[in-house]
Amino acid sequence: MVQEVVTITLLERMLLARLSPEISQASEIVIYLGDGLTDSLRGLSSTEVKSVVDWRDFYLRSYKYVGKLVGRYYDSQGNPTKYLKGVEAKAARGAQLLEKQKIEEAKQSSCSSRWSQDEGGEVWCDVGYPRLVQRPLEIALTGKMSKRCACFEKSQLDQPGLEVYEGCDYHANRCKA
Repeated sequence: MVQEVVTITLLERMLLARLSPEISQASEIVIYLGDGLTDSLRGLSSTEVKSVVDWRDFYLRSYKYVGKLVGRYYDSQGNPTKYLKGVEAKAARGAQLLEKQKIEEAKQSSCSSRWSQDEGGEVWCDVGYPRLVQRPLEIALTGKMSKRCACFEKSQLDQPGLEVYEGCDYHANRCKA
């Protein structure tokens, strides 16, 4: 019996059945993921899982289908496992959170910005004042807190959580970033 050995990454493993007819027709395939590599998506945020699922869906649309890889994601009959169903549910949650963040951020206009190697970064507002604000949904999305620049009118500047850019005047509409 001929044995094909293929060293692949996590994402390549998801597409192994699509790589080539020669690989898919091998009598047995041994997958070596390398030291410390795994096909598990545990520990990824819901938006990171959504990115992996989006990537998989792109390949399903773009390449000729040749089969499924039995393992963590598909059973021996080619049916999705509980793990794959959980991954897809987590990806759907990521999509919901991204949509919710998009709606929330649309309520407050974003700053204009530019960056160059010579001058660095700059943010400005045509109407209002640039402020850094926390993205509260970011923790649910990525597990980390991040900030974005948004424009606020003078009457809104006393809201809690607004941060003036370092070295920028409180009433400036243009700041170095």
